[in-house]
Amino acid sequence: MVEWITSTGLTDYDMAVSEMETRAAGIAAGTMGEAIWLVEHPPLYTAGTSAKPDDLTDPDRFPVYTSKRGGQYTYHGPGQRVAYAMLDVGKRGRDVRQFVRQLEDWAITTLDQFNVKGERREGRVGVWVVRHDKPLNPDGTPPEDKIAAIGVRLRKWVSFHGVSINVEPDLTHYSGIIPCGITGHGVTSLVDLGLPVTMDDVDVALKHSFNTVFGQ
Repeated sequence: MVEWITSTGLTDYDMAVSEMETRAAGIAAGTMGEAIWLVEHPPLYTAGTSAKPDDLTDPDRFPVYTSKRGGQYTYHGPGQRVAYAMLDVGKRGRDVRQFVRQLEDWAITTLDQFNVKGERREGRVGVWVVRHDKPLNPDGTPPEDKIAAIGVRLRKWVSFHGVSINVEPDLTHYSGIIPCGITGHGVTSLVDLGLPVTMDDVDVALKHSFNTVFGQ
C-alpha cells in the first residue's frame, strides 16, 4: 500500500528535498514503503537539470533552488498542489518513459474529474488546456495554457519529485521565469478556468486518479 501524507501550511523546499531523499533511500533499501506527499511551498523557483540561465528573467523576485529533477525552470507557491511521488519504479515496470507518461496520465485524469481536458503536446512538457474562451492566435489556432508540470528524478529505480497542479496560485508569479523554457504560451489554474475548486477537492481527485493510473 502507498502511504499518503498531507502537510498543512507551507513546506520549506530544502526540507522537502531532504525528506524525499531519505524516503527514497529507505524504499530502495526495503526499509520504508512507497509514499505520495502532498504539499504547498512558499513562492519560489526551481531550476531542473536542463535549466537555461536566460530563462530566469527576474532572479531577485523569489528564492531560486537548484533541483536535481529533470526539466527546466518552474514555479511553486501557495495555491499550487505539489504531489511528490516516491515510488519503486523498479517494481512498477522499470520503464522510465512509461513512468513519466503515468505521471502525466495522473494529472490528466485528476483534471478530468473537474471536466477539464488536460492534454499532452509533443515537445512541450507538462499538461495543457486549450483556451477556447480566449482570442485566436495569429495563425488561427486557439491558445493553450499550462495547468500542470511534471518533474521527476530516479535514484536506484526509486522516484522522487513528481507533479504539480495549479489550483489557485498567483499566476503573475510565473512572470519571473520562462516556465520549462517554453515561450508563446500562458499558464492557467482551475480557479482561473472558472472552477470553484479547493485544495481538498484536488486531493480527493488525486487519490482517486492515482489508483486508476497506478493501482495500489
